[in-house]
Amino acid sequence: MDAAAPTGVSVRVDRQNGNAAPAIVQAKDPMTIVIFGASGDLAKRKLIPALYQLQEGGALPERYAVIGSSRTAMTDEAYRDAMQQALSERVGKPVAADHPVVQALHYQAGSGDDPEAMRELKARIEAVESERQLPGNRLFYLSVAPKLFPVIVKNLAAAGLIHPPHGPVWSRVIIEKPFGHDLKSAIELTESVRQVLDESQIYRIDHYLGKETVQNILSFRFGNAIFEPLFNHRYVDSVQITVAETLGMEGNRGAYYDTAGVTRDMVQNHMMQLLCLIAMEPPAAMDARAVRDEKGKVLRALVPMSPQDVAENTVRGQYGVGEQDGQIVKGYRQENGVDPHSITETYVAIRTKIETWRWAGVPFLLRSGKRLSAQVSEIALRFRRPPMLLFKEIASREGFEAREPRSNWLVLRIQPHEGISLSFACKRPGMQMLLDDVTMDFKYGQAFQQRSPEAYERLLLDALRGDASLFTRSDEVEYAWRFISSIFDGWAELPPPTFPNYYPFTDGPEEATRLMLGPYAHWRGIAEAARSGGPC
Repeated sequence: MDAAAPTGVSVRVDRQNGNAAPAIVQAKDPMTIVIFGASGDLAKRKLIPALYQLQEGGALPERYAVIGSSRTAMTDEAYRDAMQQALSERVGKPVAADHPVVQALHYQAGSGDDPEAMRELKARIEAVESERQLPGNRLFYLSVAPKLFPVIVKNLAAAGLIHPPHGPVWSRVIIEKPFGHDLKSAIELTESVRQVLDESQIYRIDHYLGKETVQNILSFRFGNAIFEPLFNHRYVDSVQITVAETLGMEGNRGAYYDTAGVTRDMVQNHMMQLLCLIAMEPPAAMDARAVRDEKGKVLRALVPMSPQDVAENTVRGQYGVGEQDGQIVKGYRQENGVDPHSITETYVAIRTKIETWRWAGVPFLLRSGKRLSAQVSEIALRFRRPPMLLFKEIASREGFEAREPRSNWLVLRIQPHEGISLSFACKRPGMQMLLDDVTMDFKYGQAFQQRSPEAYERLLLDALRGDASLFTRSDEVEYAWRFISSIFDGWAELPPPTFPNYYPFTDGPEEATRLMLGPYAHWRGIAEAARSGGPC
């Protein structure tokens, strides 16, 4: 097993523009933002705070309005008070009642699946637009249950709230995940929404794509000529993508999670997108169509699994009862809202291949789970070992204890300790020819002395500007579900595992080690990976 590498190589960040402030990326069109589910948790914790930060950064136009809509009866003043309080808690300082974002807030009670309520919402939107001299550009954010997506879109169109595509004013609709429950439902959702919306008007949001370090995958790969030539089967031995959480079913998530599981909740969307970014070919341009074309090719090259493939290349897990800090921790089946006999997976590990010229024969290993040993999200490329045992032979000839040649690792850390690490061998000081591993470690927080925008800030701004590069296209959704649904079909034919099969705050089921091929292959330790980016 590769030993952990000592760290100590500093990284200097050179800035061509010196200390000049970065140019402001701005949404210039005056517009109306309509949030369905406006009294919910996402609006309070993410959407309104994102608008606040965009306003503070000068990214919003001079004229705009925000209209919240949900079933809860509330006046404009009550909604502003509630959001002002939530904002103050979120940003860690008092937010004044006359702040532009607070003053832009309006509220209209109603249900998106009620045509009459939608007509009332239309009248309110038009009144606010007239009062604020807004031209009719509209962004609709559907922060609601997935079953409501098609009916709300249908009612928006029936009420005349959707402008034709490519006209003088625009209409865009942001849809939160999940985009379907399986391949069939994903196709049905797409067909239903596209009956009234053009694909260019649909923004399927995956907040993972808004994270600074996820976006940096593209700049790292395609902005550095020394690294991109290494991203292929000649040099890369395997790729590991890990999204691990220490949380269980906090926030009463059990009822929802028991209908989804980690594969639907995390792998089908977030992890498939990470896979695309690390495996895609260089796009012809850095625009939405070119980037999404290349991502679609990666997902198309994921070959669906047969039941035998599923048995050989996947491992399911479910956490049991454990202990932390002297306190008993519930097992998954004891969580609120969970079936006591549930076979929903809280851990999954998948070994797959991408059938392209670049990645032929390279195993891609994906794992994600709840109640694991640490919270960490990363992509780790393990390079092939040196072809000759040159230094081992020298050490043996001179009578020194020799070590096996080790693989180099390139690790892109998404969270925590966002950054990039590269390990390589270096001669140890002294008369002997002995090698140690060292790690070049780049950390965002240390290298850049400025605030990184939250994911929803970037994605909201992109939607307001009409840039769909970081949003998921319909073909991406369907290709991802085609692959994931084949796994579910295989599991349906196979006998279920004996659950629970891993203790909380470990790295998951021991059985996952069987997915590793080769005498030196191993999973990176999750807790060690959370502490540093070097080999584990």
